[in-house]
Amino acid sequence: MWKDEVLAQAVVPYEDRRRRIEAEPLPENIGALIDAAAAEAGDRVVWNFFESGETLTYGEMRRKVNGLAARLVALGIGKGTHVGVMLPNVEAFPLTWLALGRIGAVMLPINPGYTPREIAHVMKVAEADWVVTHDSTRAVLDEAHAAGLIALPAERLIVVGGALGGAHDWAELASEPQDHFTPPEPVGHDDLLNIQFTSGTSGFPKGCMLGQRYWISAGKVNAFRDGRIYRRILASTPFFYMDPQWLLLMTLYQRGTLFVAARQSTSRFSGWLEEHEIDFCLLPWVLHGMAPQQHDAQNRVVRANIYGCPRDLHRGLEERFDLNAREAFGMTEIGPAMFAPIERADKVGSGSCGVPCPFRECRIVGEDGQPVARGEIGELQIRGPGIMLGYYNNPEATAEVLKDGWFSSGDLFRQDEDGFFYIVGRKKDMIRRSAENIAAREVETVLAAAPGVAEVAVVGVPDPLRGEEVKACIRLKEGVVADAAILEGIVATAQAGLAPFKVPRFYAFVEDFPRTASLKIAKPRITEGVADLRAGSFDRTSGEWIPATEGASA
Repeated sequence: MWKDEVLAQAVVPYEDRRRRIEAEPLPENIGALIDAAAAEAGDRVVWNFFESGETLTYGEMRRKVNGLAARLVALGIGKGTHVGVMLPNVEAFPLTWLALGRIGAVMLPINPGYTPREIAHVMKVAEADWVVTHDSTRAVLDEAHAAGLIALPAERLIVVGGALGGAHDWAELASEPQDHFTPPEPVGHDDLLNIQFTSGTSGFPKGCMLGQRYWISAGKVNAFRDGRIYRRILASTPFFYMDPQWLLLMTLYQRGTLFVAARQSTSRFSGWLEEHEIDFCLLPWVLHGMAPQQHDAQNRVVRANIYGCPRDLHRGLEERFDLNAREAFGMTEIGPAMFAPIERADKVGSGSCGVPCPFRECRIVGEDGQPVARGEIGELQIRGPGIMLGYYNNPEATAEVLKDGWFSSGDLFRQDEDGFFYIVGRKKDMIRRSAENIAAREVETVLAAAPGVAEVAVVGVPDPLRGEEVKACIRLKEGVVADAAILEGIVATAQAGLAPFKVPRFYAFVEDFPRTASLKIAKPRITEGVADLRAGSFDRTSGEWIPATEGASA
């Protein structure tokens, strides 16, 4: 009954909420947000790393951040200093980030799972001056240093969990909490806070320059757009990814508690919702592929954000988990761009990403760069205060996507007469078959609703006659066998939901997909280095399986 009572609370219409959010002044910087939250909710728990037992109150968090910031300044880390942070999900991560934010320094999140070569690339591109790492992840950093891939003197290394060989001990630096901290230089909205690399689903990752305004506006938008209070928020993905960072700032605005998992787990997700009485979360829609669990619907979640959920699965997810799952759309470059208001249950299952967020203006343009009529397909562009400042040390890539204040997303959208936006596919994720353009996402959406299917990735296969043919790579749900009946059902679903030229010719079953740091499917890696994309797949035209050993080039 609790969630029903929350939803029964009267709120003003969304457009009025939007105007209010935009009209109210933002905190001056991250430090000001911390101070305001701690002053109001001092004894309340700000985060709970529930698998390690690390907790802090708002007051303790503020004092620790202040003390750590002072010690970092004493080491020579000041405004504009680039600091790589390569940590698992431990409370040292948010404490370090917030301390850097108070100083005006710049965080470069680094995936602890990176190879030495990948670490070297990121550090080189982002010009990291310092690195904060964990004793469990230091070995790969040392390996990169020993191989000559990076030049990182020990005195520029801070280690969580113990320091050897001249490195600084993070715990010692954080051991002197203090009530007050004044940064040596003023920190404002336009000062850089993160160099955050894109997830890499459509090309080589680039370092997005994200300022203080980007983060404090993203936190505010997500905190207040529904007009309701969410005091128990779940972060289940790594902190080096975007989501836990803005979820933390959302938590500070809500004066709530952020419950942080050590690592993402689909099998334990619904249990976390119940155990920690979560009322806001990001719901991985791939949960639909998990076997139902007794406690799936035993939760207090009022709102869950979902991203890219196939429309035919949306309502079933809501029913299975007994919550309000609403679509949203955002990108590293722009933060939150649009979302479906919680009161618009009529849009559940429509495939819509919603309407523009506060601080964001969205439009759809054609090849000529001019806005198209409603209902027509074109590229989504976004503008507004707080979008990225550009790609670090990459003016050419910046100029490609930022023109006259508008960011070109590379995503194809349409808008309905209600003003709601719908993603059609990626501009650069198109398959050209004969004279027809086929949006991979559209095909993926249809196939994802087929019986037994958990996830789908659609790619183009070179073809001498038609230019490209369509191939569907399919991960089945747990316990489902890849037999002729399942394949027949998948093909039938495609034929029922797609124009004939869009129906995949090739089908392949996979155990899992290569993934980005954010656990998205890394589509470029599916085809990377594969000589014949037909090999190991079923050819619908011939009705036969092509041997995986067949080596002829496609």
